[in-house]
Amino acid sequence: MVAGRVVSSVVQRQVRYVRPVPVPTAAGVVGAVYGQAAEEMRIVNPPVLLHSSAPPVLAAYWMLMREPLLATGNAGRLAKEAVAAAVSVANICPYCADMHSTGMYELGDAGDAEAIVADRVEQVRDEAVRQVAGWARSAHLADLPGVADAPFGEADRPELVGVLVAFHYLTRMVNVFLANFLLPPGLGSSARRRLKFGISRLLRPTLREPYPPGRALSLLPPADLPADARWAAGNPAVAAAVARSYAAFEAAGKRTLTPAVRERVLRRLADWRGEETGISRQWCEDSVVDLSPADRAAGRLALLTAFASYQVDEEVVDEFRAHHPDDRSLVEAAAWSSFAAARRVGSHHVPRSYLLHR
Repeated sequence: MVAGRVVSSVVQRQVRYVRPVPVPTAAGVVGAVYGQAAEEMRIVNPPVLLHSSAPPVLAAYWMLMREPLLATGNAGRLAKEAVAAAVSVANICPYCADMHSTGMYELGDAGDAEAIVADRVEQVRDEAVRQVAGWARSAHLADLPGVADAPFGEADRPELVGVLVAFHYLTRMVNVFLANFLLPPGLGSSARRRLKFGISRLLRPTLREPYPPGRALSLLPPADLPADARWAAGNPAVAAAVARSYAAFEAAGKRTLTPAVRERVLRRLADWRGEETGISRQWCEDSVVDLSPADRAAGRLALLTAFASYQVDEEVVDEFRAHHPDDRSLVEAAAWSSFAAARRVGSHHVPRSYLLHR
């Protein structure tokens, strides 16, 4: 019991910029999500904690991640963890890449996991893992071959695209609110592998136990599945989770960001083909130069979170906080921006059969 409190305290200190709701005092929606996370992941981890000052957004994140990734379904957990790790590499999120490649140690081959982390997917020996990781690594690029060329069947689409979308969301949030690395960055390769093997053994129950679909759905009210999320339609639990979470993220954006700021993000997303922005932030400054001071600060945070989340730093956060000092606003602004980019990625993977019969 004491050890659990110590672990919980250390985990909470990993979160930057916001003060998480303490686990012992959590109630309502926050308490419900914490309870599910503790049961199914054995810990209320930092990605859950960082959302806690905005309860509807916390619920939206949890169900968007839980229903495709954790719930038992058609797609295997190894494939899902490979997708999560590959997306983490694509979005330059070492924290998530370490976490989900560690899961692959238990479920598959350590060498394959490390090949994905090193961005050498072509060296993955397991053909099925290589194909799905290669797909996930480049699935945000709009000019690549379409959904018919995905290396999985239609029955697996809701879960694997669901993991893809969830991690295009989560990696952006983690880059903003958590430390860059899950494991100590100074470890040598052999020490890292030993540590990952040890962690993977501890994760074994969370990776192999069956979890019922739909458990998270009661956290948010029903909503209609948008047309650009019809990739989820083949799985009732995933579809319901996506519809409810999308509605919650949209509501959060409207609460915190002005129409002018949201329009700047959406306008750039409409032309985005998945390309990286590069080191310079000048594109961002050019996009917000004509906005009011408050909208300029919010627009800078929103645009960087959506397109270069690893570039969000204390200065960007402080400028936003000068106009929005509360934790909830910061989480909601970053969450809507992360969601908007993830939603755009998901829209590339709607089955053609649906598009032809709209």
